[in-house]
Amino acid sequence: MPLIILAVGIAFLFVLLVKFKLNGFLSLMLTCLVVGVAEGLPIMKTISSIESGVGGTLGHLAIILGLGAMFGRLMADGGGAQRISMTLIEKFGRKNVTWAVALTGFIVGITLFWEVSFVVLIPIIFTIAATAEIPLLEVGIPMLAAISVTHCFLPPHPGPVAVAGIFKANIGLTLAYGIIIAIPALIVSGPLYYKLVKNNKSEIPKGLAIAKVFKEEELPGFGISVTTALIPVILIAGSLLIEFFVPKNSYAHTFLSFIGNTDMALLIAFFISLYTFGFRVGKKMPELMNSTVEAAKSIAMILLIIGGGGAFKQVIVDSGVGKYVATLVVGLPISPLVLAWVITALIRVTVGSATVALFMSAGILLPLLAQTGVSPELMVLAVGCGSMFCDPPTDASFWMVKEYFSLTFPQTLKIWCVQTSIISIMGLIGVMVLSLVV
Repeated sequence: MPLIILAVGIAFLFVLLVKFKLNGFLSLMLTCLVVGVAEGLPIMKTISSIESGVGGTLGHLAIILGLGAMFGRLMADGGGAQRISMTLIEKFGRKNVTWAVALTGFIVGITLFWEVSFVVLIPIIFTIAATAEIPLLEVGIPMLAAISVTHCFLPPHPGPVAVAGIFKANIGLTLAYGIIIAIPALIVSGPLYYKLVKNNKSEIPKGLAIAKVFKEEELPGFGISVTTALIPVILIAGSLLIEFFVPKNSYAHTFLSFIGNTDMALLIAFFISLYTFGFRVGKKMPELMNSTVEAAKSIAMILLIIGGGGAFKQVIVDSGVGKYVATLVVGLPISPLVLAWVITALIRVTVGSATVALFMSAGILLPLLAQTGVSPELMVLAVGCGSMFCDPPTDASFWMVKEYFSLTFPQTLKIWCVQTSIISIMGLIGVMVLSLVV
């Protein structure tokens, strides 16, 4: 019954968005109320879940998306995004630009959270599409594939690291195995997958579109452009490396941890971009601040919709649907690795949050790991693959992809949910192949 209610709730959301053309945030709020009460939550508890879901989601994402939008706007208005995109096109050629974007996304995504990778790369994606007159999805699909495979397969991302700690897996081996399965998953779910969805139309959202195409002599250098764009990557990667080289109780460790914090790294990058893409080329503070205000305005509704997705997730979590799903599949006569993937994937689809799915399934599977003697590194990757399956409307990233690529709700289901499912299934295939040789 809980799964039937959830399915009806998602269908209700679909009808509100597609049939009645209701705003995404309002549609999510109504769906949360209906599903919460139908799943047995008291009405006041449902409201509490909605509030905590919005707050919990935006508490994590509002600063990242806000600073990311401002940083990206300065990079676009200052010509930095155009310089990077033109250089990629020149070096790789128009025919290979999807591969260039996939490689760039993979390198950036290794150290950054999915959301940070997204906001760092999206202005470059927009600029490539606008200046080279390339369909937005042609460069967007490979970027999404790259940052998604790194997020679910590769330490030092928090999900794989946390599950590795629970399963007592070797981080180095997990990373090595993860790279082996991530590369084919990226190729299939990125450049190759685009060929299946290329007929779908996608546009750069108003307010985030490139306002000006610069002449060659007006553009900043490639070195300063790419260095500024990679500042968050450098700072966050540095904060990870210090764990191995700097004593934990030292002032240096505290300072480097501080500037390598996701929020601080983006804030520092923003202030540096004020100089590199602003003061350095003669722009005044009022002009730069006007750009940041316009950037903030452009993502206001996106933030609300993402918050609504977080509310939907929290209602599902608090109603206990995830635990109900787990009890249905434990004990099935299948490989422990496949079972780990199935449990995590089902929790992911019902609950929405990849993080919740990771931790719930890890707790369920820990006794199984001890009984079977299966490789803990492969078990980490099986759980990670499952957490990427069919990213549902209860997850914030679903709405980020929908809004930033100006997709309809059915398009997002057809394109993004299928893409994440391909990544997940390709990962599972890779895990099973590795299990035959390690």
